[in-house]
Amino acid sequence: MPSSHQTKPSERYVSAYISAYTINYMHFRNPWVVAWWSAAFPGLGHMMMNRYMIAFILIMWEFAVNYKAGINSAIYYSMTGQFERAIQSADKRWFLFYITAYLFSIWDGYKKAVQLNHDYMLSCADGFTVRSDNLSILERNNLGKRNPLMAILWSFLAPGLGHLYLSRLPSAVIFIVWFAVIIHFSHVLPAIHETMELHFAEAKADLNLHWFLNIPSIYIFVAYDAYVNTVEYNRLFKKEQAAYFKQEYQHAGYDMPL
Repeated sequence: MPSSHQTKPSERYVSAYISAYTINYMHFRNPWVVAWWSAAFPGLGHMMMNRYMIAFILIMWEFAVNYKAGINSAIYYSMTGQFERAIQSADKRWFLFYITAYLFSIWDGYKKAVQLNHDYMLSCADGFTVRSDNLSILERNNLGKRNPLMAILWSFLAPGLGHLYLSRLPSAVIFIVWFAVIIHFSHVLPAIHETMELHFAEAKADLNLHWFLNIPSIYIFVAYDAYVNTVEYNRLFKKEQAAYFKQEYQHAGYDMPL
């Protein structure tokens, strides 16, 4: 018979929420890593912390303003030593507007990561509460062990598939749509086809450099994020199981840490 001696954990600080479409949870994050990803592409740091609305706003801002300012083209020409062409490709009217929100993304990502770590410590001290509403008429989600290498593999084959493997549907939709848009406007698939046929000049002419320079950030981040989430999902699964057995079966006189 289950023991009734354990007190029920408080729900003031919830550690994780399992819905039918994703698992929103807290764990320790290095604020400098969040800031770095925010610098690599505004919005990515917030995606790491499951701050989807802010991330979506920053990603759309990055698409629009970076394109109008010609930032990626200027970066490419600077890296290849074509400094005069880099200066000509940058639109100063949009470039100065770009800087403000870019710095905000880094600062806000760092600040929210620090606050998230504080909230996580409070949630652990409060009893590690997990809320679950994981069933709907369209989807079902559950905690369980998953393979981090499979998450990386599917993410490299097509960004977003690794997050589908993890049942993180909001992230998967954003990454799949994002990747499809960039692949279309960068013309990278025709360029790959022409490269395989050794038509290097045609491949270079087809490639849109501004859109193409977005691809490395997506590939690396999506694989990294899928791997981290898989590892943390597995840890969350163990903690949730330990908390459940402690609450339902462990005698109050035996205090074992999670």
